Amino acid sequence: MSDVTTSLPADQERKAPGRPRSARADEAIIEAVLDLLADGTPAESLSIEAVAAKAGVGKATIYRRWANKEGLLVDAVASLKGELPRLAGESVRDDLIALLRPVGTPSHTRAGKIMPCLLSELHRSPELYRCFQKITEPRRELMRQVLRRGIDRGELRADLDLELVLVILVGPVVAQSILAWPPAVHQRNLPERLVDAVWPALAAPAG
Repeated sequence: MSDVTTSLPADQERKAPGRPRSARADEAIIEAVLDLLADGTPAESLSIEAVAAKAGVGKATIYRRWANKEGLLVDAVASLKGELPRLAGESVRDDLIALLRPVGTPSHTRAGKIMPCLLSELHRSPELYRCFQKITEPRRELMRQVLRRGIDRGELRADLDLELVLVILVGPVVAQSILAWPPAVHQRNLPERLVDAVWPALAAPAG
């Protein structure tokens, strides 16, 4: 006998007592948000009604999972960023490269196609900007921790402006990923080349 639940809509799957919420419905909702954003729907205009229709679920299904639209946006955009990189914690250089590598998402990936669309909305949408900051702050803090570790070990200058270093390292990778400027610089080895280029300005004086 076939499993009758496989033919039910995502928000109508039967659950046994204590069974976790449907992962299929969660995925359908997140995918709907990303599709709508990628299709050009501004974050401010994104509605729970539109997401529900796109996902094939009821609005109540969404509100059982997310208290508001901002929380849904945070989780949707966070799904593009993936989990934080695992760092070896042995080499400051290697850890910085590991943190920079996911920033330049290849354009042929789903994230690479959607993130440029979202970035163009950041300054027009305070809501999306707040969501983006929530998502990226843990990554910034992880890079700060790597830099602080380098300072504590005497590898990096003690007077480094950490926030400025973040801009110097991350900014070119983002710009090259979106604009490919200049085209002669290949994305695949940009993190290594960038860290090595700025390392003399970061490193503590010899002796």
